[in-house]
Amino acid sequence: MITNPSVAAFEEVLKAEQPVVVDFNANWCGPCRMLAPIVEELDTEYSGRVQFVSVDVDACEDLAMEYKIRNIPTLLFIKNGETVAKQVGAAPKNSLVEKIESLLA
Repeated sequence: MITNPSVAAFEEVLKAEQPVVVDFNANWCGPCRMLAPIVEELDTEYSGRVQFVSVDVDACEDLAMEYKIRNIPTLLFIKNGETVAKQVGAAPKNSLVEKIESLLA
């Protein structure tokens, strides 16, 4: 999992052939802390097939502003550099798996 990338590093990740799941979060956010272990599990389960990126909105304000993140946690599901799905707020693992599987289809 890539954590708090610069804008340039983030743009490089988006150019890769692998789909990307971006988790916008913050340390002080309760729902973010609840979702973090699920995202870590998914990162392990989809290793080599999907790239996961964790973005702390306080540390990476420029990325949060660029993607118009208003609420956290927000997960973006990106394929071929385009956001194809979005999850705002905590969600059960099976819901996230469905979105990830659609990226791989």
